[in-house]
Order: sequence, then structure tokens, then C-alpha cells
Amino acid sequence: MEQVYLFGGDARHDDARARDKTVVGGKGANLAEMASIGLPVPPGFTITTEECVRYLAEGANFSDQLRADVAAALGHIERAVGKRFGDAADPLLVSVRSGARVSMPGMMDTVLNLGLNDATVVGLAAASGDERFAWDSYRRFIQMYSDVVLGLDHHLFEDALEIVKEDNGFYADVELEADHWQALVGEYKAIVARELGRPFPQDVTEQLWGAIAAVFDSWDSDRAKVYRRLNDIPGDWGTAVNVQAMVFGNMGETSATGVAFTRDPATGERAYYGEWLVNAQGEDVVAGIRTPQYLTRAARERAGAKPLSMEEAMPQAYAELARVFDLLETHYRDMQDIEFTVERGKLFMLQTRSGKRTAKAALKMAVDMVAEGLIDEATAIRRVDPMALDQLLHPTLDPTAPRDVLGKGLPASPGAASGAIVLDADTAERLAGRGDAVILVRVETSPEDIHGMHAARGILTARGGMTSHAAVVARGMGRPCVSGASGLSIDMAARTLKIGGRALKEGDIITLDGATGDIMAGEVPTIEPELVGDFAVLMGWADRHRRMKVRTNAETPADCRMARQFGAEGIGLCRTEHMFFDAKRISAVRQMILAEDESGRRAALAKLLPEQRADFREIFEVMAGLPVTIRLLDPPLHEFLPHGDAEFAELSDAIGVGVDTLKRRAEELHEFNPMLGHRGCRLGITFPEIYEMQARAIFEAACEVAAASGEAVVPEVMIPLVATRRELQILRALVDRVAAQVFAEQGRTLDYLVGTMIELPRAALMAGEIAAEATFFSFGTNDLTQTTLGVSRDDAARFLGPYVEQGIYPRDPFVSLDIDGVGQLVSLAAERGRQTRPEIKLGICGEHGGDPASIAFCEQTGLDYVSASPYRVPIARLAAAQAALG
Repeated sequence: MEQVYLFGGDARHDDARARDKTVVGGKGANLAEMASIGLPVPPGFTITTEECVRYLAEGANFSDQLRADVAAALGHIERAVGKRFGDAADPLLVSVRSGARVSMPGMMDTVLNLGLNDATVVGLAAASGDERFAWDSYRRFIQMYSDVVLGLDHHLFEDALEIVKEDNGFYADVELEADHWQALVGEYKAIVARELGRPFPQDVTEQLWGAIAAVFDSWDSDRAKVYRRLNDIPGDWGTAVNVQAMVFGNMGETSATGVAFTRDPATGERAYYGEWLVNAQGEDVVAGIRTPQYLTRAARERAGAKPLSMEEAMPQAYAELARVFDLLETHYRDMQDIEFTVERGKLFMLQTRSGKRTAKAALKMAVDMVAEGLIDEATAIRRVDPMALDQLLHPTLDPTAPRDVLGKGLPASPGAASGAIVLDADTAERLAGRGDAVILVRVETSPEDIHGMHAARGILTARGGMTSHAAVVARGMGRPCVSGASGLSIDMAARTLKIGGRALKEGDIITLDGATGDIMAGEVPTIEPELVGDFAVLMGWADRHRRMKVRTNAETPADCRMARQFGAEGIGLCRTEHMFFDAKRISAVRQMILAEDESGRRAALAKLLPEQRADFREIFEVMAGLPVTIRLLDPPLHEFLPHGDAEFAELSDAIGVGVDTLKRRAEELHEFNPMLGHRGCRLGITFPEIYEMQARAIFEAACEVAAASGEAVVPEVMIPLVATRRELQILRALVDRVAAQVFAEQGRTLDYLVGTMIELPRAALMAGEIAAEATFFSFGTNDLTQTTLGVSRDDAARFLGPYVEQGIYPRDPFVSLDIDGVGQLVSLAAERGRQTRPEIKLGICGEHGGDPASIAFCEQTGLDYVSASPYRVPIARLAAAQAALG
């Protein structure tokens, strides 16, 4: 198959592979698509993602065939623009850009103005009639190529530029003249020679292959690996390379460059949104080197800005751009993120892709586009990332709370966050890892900061606009971001900063409001979100299209109420052990555990019965007739034992048993591997009085609530850690006996279910037998993953990161279900359970119940419901709808 595809010029675009994102990446596919519909796209070619995978797998070598194909493709560009690559009189210059099948903003590398050397720069100056432009382009190329390809620190070149500006009293780059840039080129070449021990490459073919290799290599850079891990992007996809004829936005006042969105990516408003710069190249906008100008007159007037918008300064080019906006959004039926250049008044399109957006904007766009007839409900449901809903489910700043505003920047990504100031990404990651809330404060972020941006609660930068690296990445992550805070200065040596005339140090608390751009001292109170409007509309559509029910994992009334607010349709897991840790109850629990005999245990359990009954009564009341699955006591008893002499002494005083006796009994209960020891149903078998008390509390509470409310209350009693049919048979008989006793005492009968949690491989294998005793299976995928993989979830963090990075597991199996291994057991258990009991109810209650990829597997397996933590219920509802739609 071909590994190089042409676009633009006289290239044909009827080959499906030339527009297949998996082959030519998203950027390459969209360039070919734009060219095919007649948009002004500079001609170029794309080297496939398949070639990247081969290159990385085979030791970074280029085949002779690829070299020949690239040479032929370069000829296509030369014919289309009438210039030759490397021609000293009128040179063709090209850009070299990466392009994976999904957008990875700022993660991989770009080289512009490739083809310049000491000879071609003179020809470019003569052909363009603009020496300043030519030498400016050359210095940009040397700096970018040295950074991306040669591996030199870009600050070496930035420092040299700053010295020239200071020496001449200049503030902005545009003030430098041709002779300044020519002198700086000499300085840049000297830096390369000094740092590398060899001169900057003058051979343009060598330059091209160096840039292609760098783009391929960037797929495996540290920052790209972090981004892929955070966004579940497989490492074997690779990136394409796009080589394209250069067009220049830095050819004077009639030239410009910009980044634009067909709708506001922060709010979803149907209004053009973007930034541009006169006499600039693309990196000037996205890197925040210069403060960009507003695209539209309305945006400029709202901000009170003075520099003219593109709409005002270049009305003809803007009108053409607006026409392209509408054409592209109609063509792709989605909001587009566009890069463009105006060269001496002529518009060129450099890129279009589906734009990154906040969750709020994604909802609004999806709902609005259905109303506009652009898409249907199913498309709207598929388009919103379920995990992005998390941005909407957490508190925002209380508008009535006092605010000590230090300064203001651009509202680059909405939301609000408070935290301690940190000034570098490594510190942010380290402090966040120990549980601290941090705000990452930088002059400007770069792709190397990706790990710190993910760890931080919010991001603040001194430079950059609303389409800068910080803004785009923060929006994708759901982090609030304030960028371009021009009054902010940072002293990295002293680890301090100044803003609004105030001095702050690293560790001081600040608050960011990404919706207004305000930067505040201290912590500002927050309020809960309102789940109405577009959110409610989309959730309604999701509920109409999904098949599976969505329950919640909750055991406190507050969590139950929150889950119901988020749309939970019952409780899939109520963990009763959490109730035992209450300060008022722990003494009775310990008395029960450390009792010498059954009578001592029953005396302690009698104290717990009214407490448990009250717990269940309140939960049944909150859930108002919805199903409630209650897991009987599961964890090993050691978790409840006293720690240290003080707690033993306190318990001794409370129950009148000597400390030495209590310590001896605790030692008798010691286990070498408690998580695989005396826990779950094994407790019920050996100490049936524990499960008797819990069953009585459940049925008494259910009868009380049913009598008071008149509504049906259907408890589902879950027996944990079953491995054999006989275990469940014994404990089901116990539950049935207690239920009969309570119903006789209460004078009423209620429906109830008795089932089990499938969390051991043997239980999955023997599911056909176990189903004879169970009316439901709930897959406890947390423990099923541990027991199948032989990996402790609590200890896995030490080594699972490298495992995922090296592709041993595609993602953390405790975050997203190991479908190949654990998933096989779930499928097998479901199949065998249904063979025995066709009407058996099947659900999942591990943390995987809130993971979209795991939910898709549950849909394929035909489970009846998933259960997730309260804040993940909306995520699960949307993911279940997407899974049902396919």
C-alpha cells in the first residue's frame, strides 16, 4: 500500500486511504478533504502513520522506497507552486507537521520555513522584495529546527533575542529590522556550532529528513506518552507527517496568521471565536510570544481592546474566512478548530479539525446543533465525552462570596479552583501526589509541563492567549485556566511572584476563576452545580436511548440523595462495613470481634442492631421504592481492631475486659494475608450471628418504611466473596429464615432478592451452579481484578505505570476493565448464570461501573445495570447510551 499521499494542487483525492484518519492522521485527512472541496490549501503530502510505526519498530531507518516516494511528492509541490526546493534564486520552503488520528494539541513537533540556508535566504529576500521577512524567517527556522530536530534548549535562542532587543531598546519582535535579524542568524548559528560541535545543516534534503525523523520520534516523547496515558490513546497508532508548501503571515502589514473556532469553545455560543496577529507566523499565536488580537469586532468591543480586529483591519480576508467557517461546519457537522494564514491579502487554510471544547460548550453545541437540524439526537449523544461531564458536576465559586482580586488575565478555560502556588510541573505533580491542592503558575506552559498541568487544580500563565498551549490543554483536561495575566511577574530563583502590586511566594493560596479571568488571594467558597438546561436535555436523550439501568454505590443518606439528583435508578452497592467505622459504633464492633464466644458476640451485636436498622431505614426512605442492594459484612475483621495501647485501653474500659485479654484475642485473629483470608461469606459461615443481625436490620427497616410510605421496598441482599454453591446455599437459608421471622413479627410480607457478588475466578467458573441459589449476580470487578491478576490494588501504583507505558496492559486495569482477562470471566459467568436461571439479574458494582470503556463492555455482555459512585452516575448514563447506540 502507498505510504505517501498528495493533497492540493493537481492531486486527486478519490483514494479512501488518503482521507482515512487511521492512515494519514486527522490533519492529513482534513487537508485532503479541504482541498477536495475547493478551499485554498497550500499543496503538500502526507507520510502515513503506518510508516511511523514501522520506523519506530525497525530502529529509526527510512526505506529506499520511502525516500523515492518523498522525492516524487516534493516534485508535486514544486510543480504546484512553481518553485524548486533548495533553489538559491526563488526557493520553495515547506512546513513539517505531525498529525495523529486524534488531536493532541501541543504534544508533537512542527518545523516551519524548512529549506532555508545561507544561499536560499538571499534568494527569498530577492524574490519577496523584503529582506526583513527573509532573515526573520531564517532565524525562526534555525531556532525551531534546533529545538525540535537537534535537541537544543530553545531558551538559548530566546536569551540571544532578548539581548538584541535590550541593546536596541526594542519591546516587540516586530521592531527589529533586517540587519538585526541577519546578525541574530549569525549568533544562532554560532550557538548551534558551540553546543553541538558542528555547524547548522545547510543541505535542504538533510534538513527535510531530519524534520521527518523528529516528528516520528516525537510520538514516543515523554510528553506525548503522558498525554496518551491521560487520554487513553494507544501507543501503536503512530503519527503521520504532513509536508506542505509554506505560506507566510509575516510578509508585512497585509499578512497575518490566526487560530479560530467556528463556535466559542468555552461556552458553546454560536459565534466566531479566535485570535490573530498581523505580520506573524503561527507559533507567535499559539506560544503566546506576542499578545494576539481579537478576530471579530464584537469580541474586541466586549473586551474594550484597542487594536483592530481582523474583521475591521482585513475585511475582505475576514469575509472569505467567515464563508469558510460556515462551509466547514456544515461539511463536518461539528465545531471546527482552524489555523489560517493571510499572505499579502490572500487567505490560505492550514488546518481544520473538530475543536477541543469544555464540557459546558460540548453540551450546548450538541443541543443547539440538533435544534438547527445539523445533527440528530444519536449523533449529539455520541459527540459528548462522558468523562468531560465531570467538569460540570463539581462546585463553582460562590458569586456572593467576598473576593480579594489580585489581577486579571484572559478567561481561557472555565471553572474555578483554589490551591497553593507552585512554579514548576514537577513540584505540582509531587505535591498533588500527597493530596495537596495546587495551582500551576508559569510564564507560559509548554508540552513538557503536561504532567504538572494534569496534577494541578488550575493553571495561571503570564503570557499567551485563549488559544495558547495552556488554554487548549486546560480546556481538554477540564482545568480552569487564566492566561495572559500581563501584570504577573515570576522570580524562579526566589520562588516568588508579583501581581497587582502584591508579593506572593510559592505555597501561598490563590483562587482562579476561569470564567472571568480573575486571580484572587486566598480560598473562595464554592456552590454546587445546577444540572439543568442543556445538561438535562442531553441526559434526557441519553436515558431514552440507553438500555442498561444506572445505579449508584452509596451507603450514606447524603450520597444517596446526591446520586438520585444525578439520576441514579437504585443502589447497586451499599457497603455495610462503612457504617461500622462510626465513632459511636466502633467500640461495639470491636467488642463483637474480640468476644470469646457466641454469647459475647451476640451481646455486642444487640447494640449494633438498632443502629444498622436506622441506617437502612433512612436509605430506603431516600431511595423511595428504587432497588437497594446491600452487601453484608465483607472486609477482614482486622480492619476494625484497635491500633496501639491507647485504643486497647479505651476498649477495655468500655467493655470491662482486661487489656491483656483483648490483645491476646487480637493476636489470635492475626492473618498473614487478610484480604484472602477470613472475610466475606466466610465470616457468615463461621459467625452466622453477624449476618443474622444485618439481615434482621434490613428486613425490619424495610417493613417500617413500607408501612409508613405505602411504597414497595425491595431489598436485595448480597452475600460477598462466594466461591461455592454450598456457601451461598447455607447463607441464603439464613437470610430466608430471618426474613420469615421478621415478617411474622411485623405482620407483613415483602418481596426481596438474595444474590451474590462474583469477585473470585472460581465463582465465575462455577456461576452455573451458584445461580441455582442466586436471584442476582453483581460483579465486584475491583476484587475480581485483584484475584484474577494476582495484583493488590493498594500496591499496584508502584509498578502499573511502567506496565501501561510498555504496553503490558493498555490501561490501568483498576481504572478500566481488563476485558481480555477479567472480562472473559464476567462474560462466562453471565452466560452460565443465565443457562441455569434465565431471569437472573446481572450488574456490575466495581469502580469500573463509572468507566465508559468498561460500560461499553457491559452493554456488549448484556448486563442489566452498572453501578457507579454518585458523581459518576451522569457519566455512566451517557456512556450507557453511547454503548447502546454502538
